[in-house]
Amino acid sequence: MNDVLQVELTTHERDVLLRGLRYVRRSVMLETRDPTKEDELRRTGLIDEIHMLSQRLEATDPLATAQA
Repeated sequence: MNDVLQVELTTHERDVLLRGLRYVRRSVMLETRDPTKEDELRRTGLIDEIHMLSQRLEATDPLATAQA
């Protein structure tokens, strides 16, 4: 599951993905759930995973990549 996938994106495509990730994160945060510790851990893990992916996308510098 640690395979690396490289994809070239335009700035617009990156922004669309980031918008979608924000939507998915809010959806996970607002979903109805069981008040169990296991479900809280699952939810927290999903939110953290989405947050890390968003940070990776935000950290990409489209200008530096285009110049390379």
